[in-house]
Amino acid sequence: MSDNPQVSPDSFFRLGFGVLAVSGPDAVKFLHAQCMSDVAALAAGHWQWSGWLTPKGRVIALFALLKVEEQTVWLVVPDADPATLGARLKRFVFRSKLAIEVRDDLVAAGAFQAPQRAEGARLAGSATEGVEMDMGAEGGHRTLRFAARTAVEDAVALARWTRFDLAHGLPRLPPSQAEQWTPQMLSLERLRAFSVKKGCYPGQEIVARTHFLGQAKRGLALLEGEALPDVGAEVRAGGQAVGTLVSRAEGLALAVLPLEHDIGALSVGDVPVRERALIGGLAR
Repeated sequence: MSDNPQVSPDSFFRLGFGVLAVSGPDAVKFLHAQCMSDVAALAAGHWQWSGWLTPKGRVIALFALLKVEEQTVWLVVPDADPATLGARLKRFVFRSKLAIEVRDDLVAAGAFQAPQRAEGARLAGSATEGVEMDMGAEGGHRTLRFAARTAVEDAVALARWTRFDLAHGLPRLPPSQAEQWTPQMLSLERLRAFSVKKGCYPGQEIVARTHFLGQAKRGLALLEGEALPDVGAEVRAGGQAVGTLVSRAEGLALAVLPLEHDIGALSVGDVPVRERALIGGLAR
């Protein structure tokens, strides 16, 4: 993890993601007990998808979890406010030896190009030098970089990044969709973002019971259409509500629908939509 990614800044644009750093002797143990992924099994210099749940198993925030060093873990938060998330996590620290802080000195910047050194779940860089991540998947390369540098504002590139996320089944959850959906409803098994085998964590009982009893009835569907309504809108078929829009980008949306649905033509509000297959390759 000593290599500092050196990539032309001209290719990178600001993403606006937050970074919440958890560091100290008990950082990994604490996050393993709080997050829905197997943090203890994650090797230093690697990352995985993860999230934090309510006791009822609803997703508060979805994030990339980076084990930057043995005692330093970053939560890369694309949609939730990192300061609010950090304050809520601090309520459960008790006597654990760790610090939780927002790394507002770092700029999250993305580019549609292959990483120089990072690959798959393996990071490049360090907590002090800056970190590079491989965010590519089937259909294209992407690099995500964190460093104390500026990055250009590019609304077109930012929208393209969000569409890539949605097309690959990564929900982007605005505040209105927080604490509404279980990991299975958001099809987060596609990203290997939660564990049903590790020890207890908030919401674990709901997640495990749903998994082992085969009770998941709804999951994500990728929809395509023009002038899509905002998230929270009903997805309808034959005049009946069949699901809910949870993420939206230009021309694309993710909706929670019945897993087995042969329900004919779909619409969101008055907008007709077409279902597309989700693209793979973004799991870590």
